[in-house]
Amino acid sequence: MDKEEKQVLIRLRVEQSDEALNDTEYLLEGNRLSTAVNRLYYAVFYMLSAFALKDGFSTSKHAQLIGWFNKTYIHSHSIDVKYSNLIYQIFKNREKSDYDFLFSMTREQVESSLNEIKELIDTLKELLKS
Repeated sequence: MDKEEKQVLIRLRVEQSDEALNDTEYLLEGNRLSTAVNRLYYAVFYMLSAFALKDGFSTSKHAQLIGWFNKTYIHSHSIDVKYSNLIYQIFKNREKSDYDFLFSMTREQVESSLNEIKELIDTLKELLKS
């Protein structure tokens, strides 16, 4: 894949992330909390995928992508370590909300996560530009 194609794919991943954040807000309005948690995670996943594209990293495993991102960007201090915990937590919350029928989050918890994820996404967008 050439540089131009890579840039197009990265831009599409960023757009997917933005769309997932918009979906989250829409789902919150409808009180669809477990699906909102899913979309929150995917907003992060799409941004991490953009970084993987940029750096030529490839995996089909979500946990491997998160591990790679932590090793490459958190451990190198390019991104604040607080975001590592946030990424891991939203990953776990998404798994629980998708597969554990007894798991639930309150509206306030989802809104709080949304605000933190927006901050993370903004930080990642700035880093992606550099």
